[in-house]
Amino acid sequence: MKAPLYTSVGEKKGEVSLNESIFEVSASPGLLHEALIRQHSNARLGNAKTLTRAEVRGGGRKPYRQKGTGRARQGTISAPHYRGGGVVFGPTGRENYEKEMPRKMRRKALFGSLSVKAENGKIAILESFDEKIPKTKAFVLFLEKVAPREKVLLVIPQKDMIIEKSVSNIPGVKVILSGYLNIADVMSFGTLIFLESGLKKTEEIFLS
Repeated sequence: MKAPLYTSVGEKKGEVSLNESIFEVSASPGLLHEALIRQHSNARLGNAKTLTRAEVRGGGRKPYRQKGTGRARQGTISAPHYRGGGVVFGPTGRENYEKEMPRKMRRKALFGSLSVKAENGKIAILESFDEKIPKTKAFVLFLEKVAPREKVLLVIPQKDMIIEKSVSNIPGVKVILSGYLNIADVMSFGTLIFLESGLKKTEEIFLS
């Protein structure tokens, strides 16, 4: 499997061979789905909370007398069937949504999603971005040639303020370090652009 190699001005310079251990891996849709659900679940804060009838303020006495009104007897307005009353079976704020998945399965799911991108021609390699100061316009021109009208995930080997500031104001573009590559971002963006050094770093991290 190969991906096109581009210069910083969007000119195709050649092709780069993609490591088959990462970009030619077959993973079942079920595994991809399970890995994606796991990541979203683990990102949940679990701090949603509703009040039970014991926690709702008010309702300390009967809303009306027991007999003689013709209505059903009621003990408190904090009961769940009253507007503003307590919530039955609502979140308590103590829920734990974390899901476990073996490391090998997580890796296979990530490699499977990258393989789908590679197979569909949605991976490109950027040779380098040699600007001395952040230049958003230069990167926009590059994207118009390489991935027009696409959401782009840019993978870099380490923190690079020039690149990060150059793309920070471009809608639909996200920068991520090689070590933080994950299935949710891979599947959320249309095209993946690896800095050439970022591709080598990705192979180094995930194949070690």
